[in-house]
Amino acid sequence: MSVVGIDLGSLNTVVAVARNRGVDVITNEVSNRATPSLVGFGPKSRYLGEAAKTQEISNLKNTVSSLTRLAGRSFNDPDVQIEQEFISAPLVDVNGQVGAEVTYMGKKEKFSATQLLAMFLTKIKQTTASEIKLAVQDVVIGCPAWYTDAQRRSLIDAAEVAGFKILRLINDTTAVALGYGITKLDLPGPEEKPKRVAFVDIGNSNYTCSIVEFRKGELTVKSTACDRHFGGRNFDQALVNHFQKEFKEKFKIDINENPKAKVRVAAACEKLKKILSANANAPINIESLMNDVDVRGFLKRDELEELVKPLIERATVPLEQALAEAKLKPEDIDTIEMVGGCTRVPSLKAAVQNFFGKPLSFTLNQDEAAARGSAFSCAILSPIFRVRDFSVHDIVNYPIEFTWEKSADIPDEDTNLTVFNKGNVMPSTKILTFYRKQPFDLEARYAKPETLPGKINPWIGRFSVKGVKADAKDDFMVCKLKARLNLHGILNVEQGYYVEDQEVEEPIPEAKEGEKKDGDAMDTDAPNGTATPKTRKVKKQVRKGDLPLSAGTASMDQATKEAAMEKEQAMFMEDKLVADTEDKKNELESYIYELRGKIDEQYAEFASDEEKEKVKAKCEATEDWLYDDGEDASKAVYIAKIEEVRAVAGPIIQRYNDKLQEEREAILKLQEEEAAKKKADADAKKKAEEDSKKESKDEEMTDAENLQKPDDVEEPST
Repeated sequence: MSVVGIDLGSLNTVVAVARNRGVDVITNEVSNRATPSLVGFGPKSRYLGEAAKTQEISNLKNTVSSLTRLAGRSFNDPDVQIEQEFISAPLVDVNGQVGAEVTYMGKKEKFSATQLLAMFLTKIKQTTASEIKLAVQDVVIGCPAWYTDAQRRSLIDAAEVAGFKILRLINDTTAVALGYGITKLDLPGPEEKPKRVAFVDIGNSNYTCSIVEFRKGELTVKSTACDRHFGGRNFDQALVNHFQKEFKEKFKIDINENPKAKVRVAAACEKLKKILSANANAPINIESLMNDVDVRGFLKRDELEELVKPLIERATVPLEQALAEAKLKPEDIDTIEMVGGCTRVPSLKAAVQNFFGKPLSFTLNQDEAAARGSAFSCAILSPIFRVRDFSVHDIVNYPIEFTWEKSADIPDEDTNLTVFNKGNVMPSTKILTFYRKQPFDLEARYAKPETLPGKINPWIGRFSVKGVKADAKDDFMVCKLKARLNLHGILNVEQGYYVEDQEVEEPIPEAKEGEKKDGDAMDTDAPNGTATPKTRKVKKQVRKGDLPLSAGTASMDQATKEAAMEKEQAMFMEDKLVADTEDKKNELESYIYELRGKIDEQYAEFASDEEKEKVKAKCEATEDWLYDDGEDASKAVYIAKIEEVRAVAGPIIQRYNDKLQEEREAILKLQEEEAAKKKADADAKKKAEEDSKKESKDEEMTDAENLQKPDDVEEPST
């Protein structure tokens, strides 16, 4: 299994994987480290990620972007109307949720934002699995800090439809903070003053500032402030509006009348903005923009800064808000860490630096920090990975209240209670107590709807408590409900039970040495010499049983989720079939070209003139079919056509292969003979050496014997 972190951006998505040696950002099928967050639809299949970007301009009405900004919203939300300016596909209502109407496989289809997100996440899962060669299931996904309960539920539903198991939904800036802190070995201890860092994350469409305190082994988010409509695309929009006026005046064309031309200008403006981040001026040139007119322009950096002045004037608002909520001043911040692609804009950097009055820090990778932090979070939560202990304490961004109907038996009962206040630590659990004689319902909602993004419904969920009844004395049942705001920032009433008051005996705490309890005239011992423990009777609430709960929330119900999974799987298989068919088509085309080239060269001596002509004729006929009737054939037909060509060329290729095999066998035999000869020579040489050594040894032994034998002595004659 793998440990994966996903930074799901409105423009691009980055995936990081934790491995034994650290965290790596993976590349997609075209070796890019970021994948465009796009979903497109065609006559045969879907286009996801890079494929959607490639055909975006030619398929505008069927391409959907800004997926994360649509999740969990209704069609009538004013924020959705703003998104329509940046999304080329028409947005529609799909069962109370915003979605897009597109032409898919020749007919009009409506897909909800959750379904569109699931499609893109399926592509991310496939890309990740093919890159790391492992099954991908456990993930942590980064989301904007301003996401509400409904938006978080929509993202989790989409991930489950795509086959992911989400270990945590983590706020983007919290993920960045985790990636920053977990590698630091010099953080202050528990008793020391914490290190305070402001994380300023400005991406394509969001601006978030989080104030985070670091101590050894933990981080605590003190405050988070956001501007949902401040980012790279707003700078691009200012440039597009400028050049729209300039081109209308100079070249007499209006790009607002041509959606494709407007998208091309937006792409050129994005490049221009990046060039001006590092240069004082830059040109813009677009060939045949519309009506066969080539356009060109020129812009200086100070002209750009004048165009985006209204945006720059808003740049300090989230910073001021975050500091105010954390009850801090700019001088209390130790480090200002900048992340997000838009933080490369010089005037924006200058505005943030002037506000804090100290240099900015760019130690993290601006485009990949959130994905890396999410991967670290996944590694911490995953049972298959060991990481340094590091606690993450995030906060509640919107206050949550519970409301209920007044009980007829308690006329002066309050009917609402704010249970989770803004700034409370998350995850968090609260126990709610109710006195009831019959089943009852309660609702959870956001206490301050005006603080929510756009016009999102403040309603979170309705929870019904069953099995409540009066006791034998017609007294109230004391009902306890466990409300939990979990790791994902999602609220649920997880458990219900009832308690009863019972008298229990508990030991009286012993008095400290030198003290006497009231009423004690003197210390006494039990007859056996041991002290008698004293007890007292007290009333305590004892849990007696569970209360069944049913809940209605913004999450997909199980039947709808299963239907969405089936539809996604069917579309995935359709995409796979189209891709496989295209592969077979390419294989047939390549085989024809290869065979045509070899028949007069490699295969020439193995075929008669008649056979050559037959093969060439078959190749030509198949090629004509391929570019005519065979342009849109099925996978099986392409396989059959490959076999037909192989059948004609087969005998020739077989002769060529037989000759190759004979040559290989001859070479192999020659090599074996040479090896045998070398072995025989080596053996003979070895034997000769051994014989030589033996002879030398025999001579040495003879010499030794001669030395030891006494000389013959001649006996005297008598």
